[in-house]
Amino acid sequence: MRAQSNIFWVMAVFFLLADAAYTIWSLLSTEFHKVEWVGTVGIGLAAIASIFLAFYMNRSHFAQSGELPEDRLDANIDDGDPEIGFFNPWSWWPIALAGGCTLCFLGLAVGTWICFFGAAIVAVTLVGWVFENYRGIHQH
Repeated sequence: MRAQSNIFWVMAVFFLLADAAYTIWSLLSTEFHKVEWVGTVGIGLAAIASIFLAFYMNRSHFAQSGELPEDRLDANIDDGDPEIGFFNPWSWWPIALAGGCTLCFLGLAVGTWICFFGAAIVAVTLVGWVFENYRGIHQH
């Protein structure tokens, strides 16, 4: 996390410099010598977000008990490969869930009556996907 926090600190300095340059440029380039607030505030908020993320990454780095594999030069790729969990390789529920979500969003664009069918499909497929490993041949 040390590398990530350093990257965000560099980004924060860049955004602060870019914000100052943008503000000066907008003052000099307009005929009324006014600040263009949308860009100034937008770049300033990007700098603030970078500062927040850099501070969080820095605190997280000091709070952890050891070095992460990404921070060590002698680490292998397999050192940073955690156990993610078990996923069913032949599950059709995510495809049906995507179809239900598609119908929900289509209903927002075309007609709200389609949302009811999409919501029903989403509810059924969510329950089916969650409880897939509790019945049938994939039962644990």
